[in-house]
Amino acid sequence: MKLATTRPAPWTSDEIKRVGYQVIDLIAQHLSALPNEPVFHSVPASLAEQFLSTPVPIAGTNPDRILEEFRNTIAPYPFGNGHPRFWGWVNSPPTVIGILAEALAASMNPSCAGGNHAAIYVERQVLNWFKEILGFPADSMGLLVSGGSMASLTALAVARHAKAGFDVRRQGLQGTERKLVLYLSEEGHSCMQKAAELMGIGSENIRTVAVDENFRMRVDDLDAQVATDLAAGHRPFAVAASTGTVNTGAIDPLQEIAEVCRYHGLWFHVDGAYGAPAILTTQYREELAAIALADSIGIDPHKWLSIPVEAGLVLIKDAGLMRDTFSLVPPYLRTDGSLTGVGGLPWLSEYGFQQTRGFRALKVWMALKHHGVDGYARMMEDHIELARYLYDRLRETPNLEPMAPAGLSIVCFRYTPEVLRGDATRLDAINKMLLERIQLGGRAFLSSTVLRGTFVLRACIINYRTQQADLDFLIDLLQREGEAVLQKASTL
Repeated sequence: MKLATTRPAPWTSDEIKRVGYQVIDLIAQHLSALPNEPVFHSVPASLAEQFLSTPVPIAGTNPDRILEEFRNTIAPYPFGNGHPRFWGWVNSPPTVIGILAEALAASMNPSCAGGNHAAIYVERQVLNWFKEILGFPADSMGLLVSGGSMASLTALAVARHAKAGFDVRRQGLQGTERKLVLYLSEEGHSCMQKAAELMGIGSENIRTVAVDENFRMRVDDLDAQVATDLAAGHRPFAVAASTGTVNTGAIDPLQEIAEVCRYHGLWFHVDGAYGAPAILTTQYREELAAIALADSIGIDPHKWLSIPVEAGLVLIKDAGLMRDTFSLVPPYLRTDGSLTGVGGLPWLSEYGFQQTRGFRALKVWMALKHHGVDGYARMMEDHIELARYLYDRLRETPNLEPMAPAGLSIVCFRYTPEVLRGDATRLDAINKMLLERIQLGGRAFLSSTVLRGTFVLRACIINYRTQQADLDFLIDLLQREGEAVLQKASTL
């Protein structure tokens, strides 16, 4: 018996254009209206409940109605990171060419596990460009991944394979009684701990290395802890340094850390998710040149390069080790491939965990071609200059105080009214109230962190729309809202 079916008709060229132009109009309206909109809108409770309680659609819906629903219920409540006065966490606005590239990549919808099609060569070209930018050898290898967390997991998996001293893939972590030990600074990113836990290293086998007065990893403490673990019979295997910590933008002393790693035979990983692109700037080119000494690096083009998320990248200096860590193709079936064969070059899926991989590379490729490294360098230098300007304004403004050196484009500070100085508990409480008031007020957006036990406010300037006038606005806002919070607190 033949079943009755109702298949949707393929979209015609005219229908694709008609609906597509509506989408482009929505994108253009959103991006152009941003500076005149509040930085942040909370989703109303009634709408949140509607999202969470609406059942799965049974019948299909006309695309015009779907776009109307987007216009009314989704577009008005963005994360906020496109706004010129959004300085929370490390979230940039998307470059327009990257937005358009996402649509083109989705229209092609290739599987980027491997094969001989254009998307594979675009990804390899992007990897080659970053090798050149970061000083990695041409025969190194890498992948486009979701972000810094997956880059870190990938790199540490290769480090474990290389340095464990036994066959981790065959025996697992049951193959040794010696504890594998990982070293992070106290300012290191939490994704490193997640990776260590996921790989079976365990958080108790992560050593926290002290930082100096500028929040940079102390090499003497690193060396001493490695020596202690070796004497105890453990197996130190990797050190993860930062080129721009999320808290303060601090850059660890890469050259000295590399020397410790070389002396003890440790894997040297660099978390460059935020700050590594600053190697293109005149201010940081020399300091970040030591990235080339690393065994691996993770970098997020979707941070300071404004590529739409997700766009992370990992590079591994020893391509053979990377392939040995992940490939399940037997050696006798491996091929180096060719530029003309059906299979193409070795499959990218042999170098990481994912088999199904999207066409992430196109938006990075287009953005780099559109802006060029010179354009990106000028943008980052502008952000660094704006951060220095904010730092100086905070120092000269009553009741506001920087709490760490301006690192890259991050400034940490807090509201410190004279009446509360010396009362750490109340100062923390006032600054928490001030942060909430600013975030919900919609006129600017900051985030926060804790430095040496002190709650501080934090601005990360990686938005190409931010101008000096926006920072002047922030200083005035902090003074007004700080006074309002102080008055309110005095009545409680």
